[in-house]
Amino acid sequence: MWSPPSPFASNPLQTRADLQQFLTGLLDPLAAHTSPGGARIHLGHTGTHFDETAAHLEGFSRPVWGLAVLLAGGGAYAGVRRWVRGFEAGTDPAHDEFWGEMRDRDQRMVECSAIGFCLAVAKEQVWDAMSDSGKANLERWLGGMNDKQMPNTNWLWFRVFSNLGLSRVGSSYFSAERLKADMEHLDTFYIGDGWSRDGPEGVLQLDYYSSSFAIQFAQLIYSKLAWNEDRERCENYRERARLFARDFIWYFDPEGRAIPFGRSLTYRFAMSSFWGACAFADLELPAPLTWGMVKGLQLRNIRWWTKQAGAYNVDGTLTIGYVYPNMAMTENYNSPGSPYWCCKSFITLALPESHPFWAASEEPYPLDLLNSLTKPLHKPFHIATHSSSTSSALTHSYILSSGQRCSYAVKNSAAKYGKFAYSTAFGYSVAVSNGLGGPGLEEVGADSVLALRDLEHAVLGGGNADVGAAGAAGAADIDLEDEGWRVRRRVYDARFEAAGTGAELLRGLWRPYPGVEVETWLVPPTPAAPLWHLRVHRIRSTRRLAAAEGGWAGDGQRADGRHLDAVGAVADFGAGRDTHARGYGVLEAGAAVLAVSKSGASGIVDLSPAGAAARTGRALRTDANTSLMFPRAVVPTLTAEVAPTGGADVWWVTAVFGVPAREGEQGPPEGWEAEWAKRPVVPEEIAKLMA
Repeated sequence: MWSPPSPFASNPLQTRADLQQFLTGLLDPLAAHTSPGGARIHLGHTGTHFDETAAHLEGFSRPVWGLAVLLAGGGAYAGVRRWVRGFEAGTDPAHDEFWGEMRDRDQRMVECSAIGFCLAVAKEQVWDAMSDSGKANLERWLGGMNDKQMPNTNWLWFRVFSNLGLSRVGSSYFSAERLKADMEHLDTFYIGDGWSRDGPEGVLQLDYYSSSFAIQFAQLIYSKLAWNEDRERCENYRERARLFARDFIWYFDPEGRAIPFGRSLTYRFAMSSFWGACAFADLELPAPLTWGMVKGLQLRNIRWWTKQAGAYNVDGTLTIGYVYPNMAMTENYNSPGSPYWCCKSFITLALPESHPFWAASEEPYPLDLLNSLTKPLHKPFHIATHSSSTSSALTHSYILSSGQRCSYAVKNSAAKYGKFAYSTAFGYSVAVSNGLGGPGLEEVGADSVLALRDLEHAVLGGGNADVGAAGAAGAADIDLEDEGWRVRRRVYDARFEAAGTGAELLRGLWRPYPGVEVETWLVPPTPAAPLWHLRVHRIRSTRRLAAAEGGWAGDGQRADGRHLDAVGAVADFGAGRDTHARGYGVLEAGAAVLAVSKSGASGIVDLSPAGAAARTGRALRTDANTSLMFPRAVVPTLTAEVAPTGGADVWWVTAVFGVPAREGEQGPPEGWEAEWAKRPVVPEEIAKLMA
């Protein structure tokens, strides 16, 4: 299938000059979208919860993360005058393009962080190029946030950077008292092992905001800029980064992909900016990391993104979405300018060619140095794995997850924080509805979840055969008009437990409905079945439920773009390799489902004990654009119906299989069939409970 390549795909992204070229390629198209005075960049007409002027400011300020480091590192940019004029016009109350005064909890505060950073590292090229009146307006406007209320989150860092910038230009609007108070409060977010929450005690979000999007990135930049004034805190931040790096490396794979998890994923390769910030701060790296490894982690991630055509419009501007334009996954604070937060990952352009980051030869992902198949990450309640068979081509990087949730309303928060697993290759899916008014399982984005639906309010006679187990008595007569599907959102008593093998499991309780309790164990892969993980569910319910459990979402198309066809046996996948089907298809074999396509192989198998509610497999073609990775996705799914349990336990054991295609290749690597033939074993501790 032909499609236009990414406008940046030809850039090898190996040298400092290559990275400068990529940044320039992102900045240049913005000229056509810039207002006459330079203060606003308008990239589209979609809305946000904040005003349109703030959205235009976002489009103006976020590219400044890249522009500032380009200039600080001695680079030149022909369009820098656009931003200098924009600073003057945007902060002038008498100008038509004035950004407006800041109010409490104002989106303008977010955009101040890039502006303050720019003043701190590129004063000569930006501040010194402004008129006296422009300087006066900018410092007054920027200092206007010092007496405003801010959310009790990573937002406080934005005021810190504003004051750092004001300090560097000698402004009377700099508030040392406010800076100190913000720093002391931000330090209360720290929870150990290098990790910080995105807020006070009780907040259970430890996503990319705890690392590259905000907190770790900000701490490292602060440790460089404020070293002389606040040395003890700066060294604390550097030690946190050294601890954090040992965990964060697990969120990337050998291909350069990062694990999609949490919110704000439209920021894309900002995910890897922590590694560039380590270099900017001249961090003493923790063993076994080397500068060649860090360089590889950073550049491979950016390089992977240069190849994702759907991340860019035809003119080279960024789209809203992940690997393709997708509004279903976005938050209500994502404007067309939001994706330019990715410009944080250009931070290494501030460093000279002689810096160890640039002087080192890029090294491959250090799989051999991680010393284990999996790693429990206790602070974020993740178990990370780079599962691999004896063939190095058969590798899958992902996390099992439990216990996180968003502390405020975010669209699709259950998908972003509550799924059982998140993969660098298969990503995750979001809901486009919860199926109200009909079965709608296709709309739920039900990969890596156990979705439940209350049947108590069902009205007979609807003829919706997609709900319940195929062939279950009465399933074809259920019309679900009143209840949507519910998935895990809030986890109670999330904890790690030791298994007899020495590995650790994740265990947690969740309650999708009153009278319904599900306890779930997440079991990481083992050397005997390295490309599988297990989910064990204990269900108690006073209601009659429909249930659907999904594996990984894969691409749902053949090589010619048509939907995947059914095959009769695993051996049939190899029969069509010289046809349009290319050996792709779906296999539905009772309680086992396997989907093979250009994205790899994804499967699910029911291994429940005798007496459990029987489940039937189906390859579910989800609604378009539910998956972050594939516009047309298919999810191997097990469906069933659960009667009220009367206080007894229903046990389900689910084995989930995944082998992604390697970067630049299509279909699962050779040898995947032998891995599919294996089956994982329930740990003895759980087997005893089931007995």
